[in-house]
Amino acid sequence: MEIFKSLFRLALLGSLLAVLACSAEAEEVIVEKEVIKEVEVVKEVEKEVIKEVPVEKIVEKEVEKEVIKEVEVIKEVEVAKDPGNLVIYSGRKESLVGPIIEQFEDSTGINVEIKYGSSAPMAALLMEEGDKTPADIFYAQDPGAIGSVENMLQPISQAVLMDEVTAEDGKKSMVDVVPAWAKSPQGLWTGITGRARVVVYNTATVSESDLPATMQGFCDSKWNGRIGWAPSNSSFQTMITAMRAEWGEAATKAWIECIRDNGAKVYPKNTPQVEAADKGEIDVGFVNHYYLYKFTLDKAAGDAFKARNYHPTGGGPGSMVMVSAAGILKSSANTENAEKFIEFMTSKVAQNYFANSTREYPLVSGVKKHPMITPFDDINKPAISLASLSDIEGSAQMLKDAGVLE
Repeated sequence: MEIFKSLFRLALLGSLLAVLACSAEAEEVIVEKEVIKEVEVVKEVEKEVIKEVPVEKIVEKEVEKEVIKEVEVIKEVEVAKDPGNLVIYSGRKESLVGPIIEQFEDSTGINVEIKYGSSAPMAALLMEEGDKTPADIFYAQDPGAIGSVENMLQPISQAVLMDEVTAEDGKKSMVDVVPAWAKSPQGLWTGITGRARVVVYNTATVSESDLPATMQGFCDSKWNGRIGWAPSNSSFQTMITAMRAEWGEAATKAWIECIRDNGAKVYPKNTPQVEAADKGEIDVGFVNHYYLYKFTLDKAAGDAFKARNYHPTGGGPGSMVMVSAAGILKSSANTENAEKFIEFMTSKVAQNYFANSTREYPLVSGVKKHPMITPFDDINKPAISLASLSDIEGSAQMLKDAGVLE
């Protein structure tokens, strides 16, 4: 072991001596050398470059295209306004006017309330109620009843009672729907239909040539026990008012008393007189013209019905043509609906109803009368203003004083 260590030491020493010997023979020289190295530097320079680009010419062509668009529509549904109400005080019978008022209600949606009664008592009720009345419309059987409450009525809008017509030359103008003689001069009420006073007579016992030319002729004693009348009827009382206007108070009072003294039979209204004339209970009665046709147009009766109408040829109050009439109360809470009612009642729809269903005279031009009734122009009508017949209360009092009306 010692031998190996000695050999290693000898080898190491030899190597060291060799190195020292080399270092002594060569001197180390350090030379600084400048080396130039070319480096390529790329510098970015902003440069405006104009580049020519070929442009393709675009030709616009008009092409018709059908475009279907799906559009969402929001539909607004307007809730109909409540048409409201209308209160009518009617002096006309439900059987005569009920159907046409119902038609008005159906066509407008207006809720109509109707109080029926005789015209004179209905007018008295309006006076009693005054401006507290619930009525919007007073629909009277005659001009006397409506004239008696004229101070409670408001003017009817002219637009309601006017209509546009076109002349042959094409020019348009506004004309009155209802003729002037058939309405209030102040525009407070208007006629709806014409109603002639007549004498109904029994054809088996009386010929037309036997009948007097005027109402005074019935004061002759030969008519004793043969006459019928209805002193409580509003139309009859209006005829009495016309007598007072044309004959005077004294002559009218005398006529009432002579008919009373001739044993006139009292009836509550017109229809029973017509039936009584047919049956021979009376020979003559004082009524409105249209009540007869309820019977003569009945197939079961027809020509066999023994009563006919007579228009006094001498004229006077006994052959007057009155009107049923309507007006709007000043206190009305439904004036607009009231005007719609009057406009409807003077329309051709309503006028045709009256002409063909109740056989009254239509007041609107262009509406034909029923073929069975006497032509309007053939009646010898007195020149009495309907507006002068408002004092129906005075006539009622005269009848009471004569003891023929309770």
